[in-house]
Amino acid sequence: MQHIFIIGSKGLGNYGGYETFVDKLTEYHQHDTDIKYHIACKANGDGFMDESKLDGVTPLPDNCFLYHNAHCFKVTVPNIGPAQAIYYDIASLKYCIDYCKANSISNPIVYILACRIGPFIRKYVKQIHSLGGKVYVNPDGHEWMRGKWSKPVRKYWKISEQLMVKQADLLVCDSVNIEKYIHKEYGKYDPNTTFIAYGSDIRKSVLSDDDPKYVKWMAEKRLKPNQYYLVVGRFVPENNYETMIREFMKSDTDKDFAIITTTNEKLMQHLEHDLHVSMDKRVKFVGTVYDQELLKKIRENAFAYLHGHEVGGTNPSLLEALGSTKVNLLLDVGFNREVAGDAARYWTKEEGCVCSLINETDKLDENQRNEYGIRAQARIADAYSWQSICDKYKQLYI
Repeated sequence: MQHIFIIGSKGLGNYGGYETFVDKLTEYHQHDTDIKYHIACKANGDGFMDESKLDGVTPLPDNCFLYHNAHCFKVTVPNIGPAQAIYYDIASLKYCIDYCKANSISNPIVYILACRIGPFIRKYVKQIHSLGGKVYVNPDGHEWMRGKWSKPVRKYWKISEQLMVKQADLLVCDSVNIEKYIHKEYGKYDPNTTFIAYGSDIRKSVLSDDDPKYVKWMAEKRLKPNQYYLVVGRFVPENNYETMIREFMKSDTDKDFAIITTTNEKLMQHLEHDLHVSMDKRVKFVGTVYDQELLKKIRENAFAYLHGHEVGGTNPSLLEALGSTKVNLLLDVGFNREVAGDAARYWTKEEGCVCSLINETDKLDENQRNEYGIRAQARIADAYSWQSICDKYKQLYI
C-alpha cells in the first residue's frame, strides 16, 4: 500500500481549490486498496475544518477522523497573522514524519499543496528521504501575487516558491501555464515537473427543479430560475468582486446577481463605501452553500456565470461552472483561456467591459445559450473529468 500524506489544504469540502481537490481525490480513491491517504486539516482559525458538515465521518482518537477512508488529522494553529499558514504546514509536516516513524511506514509520498515553507523545507525533505519517501509539491498559482498580502509577505512567498521548487522531488502543476512559468523562472534548478489538472463533472444535480430544498433556498434568497447571474468563490480582492459588482450595477439587466461567497467584513465595508452596493437590490449576497447537489442545481439554473479569478491555476469553481452553467463570462487571463477555450465569453477590467458583456449576454436567445452549454460540457468531458484526473494521480503514485 502506498501512503500519501497531503499537506496544505485547510480541510476537505470547504470553498477553495485545494479543499475541493482533496475531497474529490479521496472520494474517487476511497475503495482503492493500493492507496492510503493521510490529510492535514486546520483545527481552528480562518477556514477551519468542521467535519460535522460532512456525511460519513467516523471520529478517531487524538483529534482525527476517517472520511472517504482517509485518515484526517487536525492541527491547531496559533493566531500569528500571515505566519499561520507557515506554522500550519510545518506542524503538519512534522506530524507526517512522526506518524511514519511511529507506524513503521516506509517510502511515503508527502504531497505539499502551495509553496509556503521554502526557507524551512530542506531539513524535512532530508528526513522524508531517510524514510525512503519523496516530496511532491503543487506550486499553486502565484501566491506572491495575491492582493491580500503586504509587500514584505509577498516577497517572502516569492522566495519560498523558489526554494520549494529547488527542493521538491516532483512539481505537480495543475495548469500548463504554471508548468511553463516554473521552467522559465527556475530553469537553473532543472525542476522535475508534470501536469495534472483539477477535475469536474457534467452530470446533472440529483435535485429536480421542484425539489423542496431548492425551491425553499430560492424563495429565501428571492431568486428565480434563469433570472440571475451567479458567482461562487472566496470573497477576496484577487477574485475581482469589486470590478464585477461595479460593472453589474452599471448594466441594464433586470436580472439579479447572486453572490455565493465567504465573509470578509473589510472587503464588504470597502465595497459599500465605494459602490453603495446595498442601494442596488439586484446585487444579492446569499451566503455560503456547502450542499454540493444544491450548489450544482443553483449553477444549472443560473442565466450566466461570472468568474473573476485572476491568480491561480485551474480553478475548481470555473470547472464546475463549465460543467453546469450554459453561459460563462470569464476574466481574460491565461489560466481561464487555457481551461475554457471557445466555450466561454471573456472580459477585461477595463471600464465598461463587463457592463457591455452583460448587456450583450442578456440578449442571447435560448439556442445561443444552449450552444455555449454544449461546448462547455464538451470541454469538461474531454479534458477535466474527475475520473481521469484521479486515474492520473494513481499512475503518479504507483
